[in-house]
Amino acid sequence: MEQTELYRQKLTTAAEAVKEVRSGDWVDYGWCTGTPEALDRALAARYEELHDVKVRGGIIFHRPAIMSVPDAPEHFTWNSWHMSGVERKMIAEGGTYYIPLRYSELPRYYREHLAPVHVAMFQVAPMDEHGFFNFGPNASHMAALCDVAEVIIVEVNRNMPRCLGGSQEAVHISQVTHIVEGENPPMPELGAGGPATEVEKAVAELIVPEIPNGACLQLGIGGMPNAVGSMIAQSDLKDLGVHTEMYVDAFVDIARAGKITGMKKNVDRGRQAYAFGAGTKKLYEYLNNNPSCMASPVDYTNDVRVISQLDNFISINNAVDVDLFGQVNAESSGTKHISGAGGQLDFVLGAYLSKGGKSFICCSSTYQDKEGLLHSRIVPMLSHGSIVTDTRTNIHHLVTEYGMVNLKGCSTWERTERIISVSHPDFREELIQEAEKMKIWRRSNRK
Repeated sequence: MEQTELYRQKLTTAAEAVKEVRSGDWVDYGWCTGTPEALDRALAARYEELHDVKVRGGIIFHRPAIMSVPDAPEHFTWNSWHMSGVERKMIAEGGTYYIPLRYSELPRYYREHLAPVHVAMFQVAPMDEHGFFNFGPNASHMAALCDVAEVIIVEVNRNMPRCLGGSQEAVHISQVTHIVEGENPPMPELGAGGPATEVEKAVAELIVPEIPNGACLQLGIGGMPNAVGSMIAQSDLKDLGVHTEMYVDAFVDIARAGKITGMKKNVDRGRQAYAFGAGTKKLYEYLNNNPSCMASPVDYTNDVRVISQLDNFISINNAVDVDLFGQVNAESSGTKHISGAGGQLDFVLGAYLSKGGKSFICCSSTYQDKEGLLHSRIVPMLSHGSIVTDTRTNIHHLVTEYGMVNLKGCSTWERTERIISVSHPDFREELIQEAEKMKIWRRSNRK
């Protein structure tokens, strides 16, 4: 059958398409900028007749309509693979939960472990001449989702960039159950933030000299990775490569400055591999139909075995706090959920296995609470309920505005000394006293 005729037969309205959802179903909303909008509103309109519908998604930009209906938790439960700021607020209100994961394993979760997905609904780019709907900058785990979903509903958005890859970046019309032509909302933007702070600049100034020409980069999201990216764009570095989980605005700036060629990469030479991307308009315009960029499934981008093949791999990520054992928390403040594990551990491990590779965990030495009180991010022990994202055996370099330390091979007293050396001076004596109580401090440490 002609693809245009198949398209016509499968085309329907959002209200009709969501009739596929039944009470008790597991429904998937896709990922990040591919989260449905017209379908979400249509499903919310059915709330009175639906109960215990469990929805998966993640990194959303606005509250789903289904979670704004009266007595929402009786009708819908939101389950997130990775929390955005919107989802953090939803957790506090009830009916929203995080799904702990090692992000590189997510496609396998779908194919082997999860309860059947009855309906998958998500936004896509318009169908191409070969009958494929591109996932946009959301390749991640979408092909695995489509492999197991009983019903696939695509919401076409003409503003969705077409992100080239090579495998698993699109779904064919033959797999699709229903097609809905959405309202073509603009791509949601994730601001790059304001100018780098003095602390962020200080951290960046410590890291950039550690990056050699021809290095392959992974940047996490946040002020410090962005500050490093900005400084790289202004540096004399050349022939850099990209192999990352999330493609962010900083990569666009580095590429436009002529620093990225990918010609020194051991695999995917000349291409920038990424699992998903979100940022400002310039990012979506850069990714659209760009053959140098490679949208890929996350079980490829975040596979430690792939990362380790890339020489001089540089991984740069944030932390909420770090304790004197070297345990890194990047997910919560006590029991208060902040983010998720994502692929941080994948890149920490992969970078260290890379020939010449380095991983950097960055954080400011302190933060201020709502009352303006100063607190140390270097703590004796992680708070009750805080999550260990990277174990003490995995951390390589720890960086604050007060310095950079390498913790590989250090005994407990050595790493305690080094960690305290990059803490804020106002908290060092207190940290030393606590370290002494914990029997991880030697008197000879004190200089």
